[in-house]
Amino acid sequence: MSLREPIIAEQKRGSFTRLALTSVLFAGLSVASACQVRPLYSSAETTAGVPGGVRTDLSSIAIKPVNTRYGQEVRNHLIFLFNGGKGQPALPAFSMDLIVAAQAESSVLVSSGDDNEPTAGTMTLVATYTVTDFAKGRVFASGTRRVTAAYDIPKQEFAALRAVRDAENRAARELAQVLQLAVAQEMATRQPD
Repeated sequence: MSLREPIIAEQKRGSFTRLALTSVLFAGLSVASACQVRPLYSSAETTAGVPGGVRTDLSSIAIKPVNTRYGQEVRNHLIFLFNGGKGQPALPAFSMDLIVAAQAESSVLVSSGDDNEPTAGTMTLVATYTVTDFAKGRVFASGTRRVTAAYDIPKQEFAALRAVRDAENRAARELAQVLQLAVAQEMATRQPD
């Protein structure tokens, strides 16, 4: 065995490794090229040049009235997010039922003398939604989403009430954004019939 034989064997092994890595790379690229990646809120055209996309579908959702103040906050923010500030659609293609529940809890109790006073709290808003397609008469999106907002509880009664209201408003705004994303994802993945 000469000194040259191990070098030739190493070169053959290195070329085999490069060939294997190259073939794995091309296989991965061919699999990745079959994927469709596009922006969620794109307004891409569908067949025959008809405008489509999730943005168009979201702007055609009418949200039914709700009964609570914090539910109305969520509904108002959703209408703004779905339609870009234009209000409810004149001829909606979809209807959204929305139920919002709230729960306020004290998070921290601080002892000051004889009284245990809450000094921090959390406001949790839970929304249950159902989106129905008018043309097909069936539900195509539904679910439940939850958002929590923290707040401080001052000793003054009015300030404490205002802190709860502000936490409701913050949670309502965040919940509307979460609901918009959830409905947009459902619309993006639904199969046309």
